[in-house]
Amino acid sequence: MLLESEIFFVNRLKNREEKAFAELYDKYYSALYGILLKIVNDTEEAENLMQDSFVKIWKNIDSYDAEKGRLFTWMLNIARNTALNHLRSVKNIEYVEIQNSETSVYSTWISVSPKEPEEFFIKDQIAKMDFALRQVIDMIYYWGYTQQETAEKLNLPLGTVKTRTRTALSYLRDKLGNWD
Repeated sequence: MLLESEIFFVNRLKNREEKAFAELYDKYYSALYGILLKIVNDTEEAENLMQDSFVKIWKNIDSYDAEKGRLFTWMLNIARNTALNHLRSVKNIEYVEIQNSETSVYSTWISVSPKEPEEFFIKDQIAKMDFALRQVIDMIYYWGYTQQETAEKLNLPLGTVKTRTRTALSYLRDKLGNWD
C-alpha cells in the first residue's frame, strides 16, 4: 500500500506536472542508470536508454497501478525491458548473454547504491531466498533469459523453472506485502 505522500506524488505525475517528473528523475536516476549500465555495459548506451526509459515512463504513467506494485518496480521493469529490447535488436534477435556470474544482480544492487528503503528491503529479501530460487530470478529478471533458456542453461525441466519462478515471486510478494 502506498503512503499518502506517494499517492499524491503519483497523482501529480498523472496530471503531467513537469516539476513532479523532474523530481522523479532526480530521485530514481542513479538507481535506474546503474541497472541499465550493468545490462548494456556501455555508458553512452546506458545514457541513451535512460532517456528512452524516462520518455516511456512519462508517456505511460497513466498505466501505473499502485495495486500491482511500487512505482520504482514499475519504472525498473520499463528500464530493464528497454535495455533488453535494445540488446536483442542490436544482435538481430540472436541469443545474447546479457550478464555473467561476475555481473549478476547481486553486484548490481551493491554498485547502484540504493537510496529508497524498498530497494534495500528487496535486496535483503532476494539474498534470503534459497539459492535455486535466486538463480532463476537472477537469470530471468536480470539476465533477460526466457524460462525455456533458463531451463536449458541450468539443465532443468521447464516445469521446474516455472515452479521456482512462481515460488520466488510469491515469496517476494508476501515479504513486500508484510513490509508496508
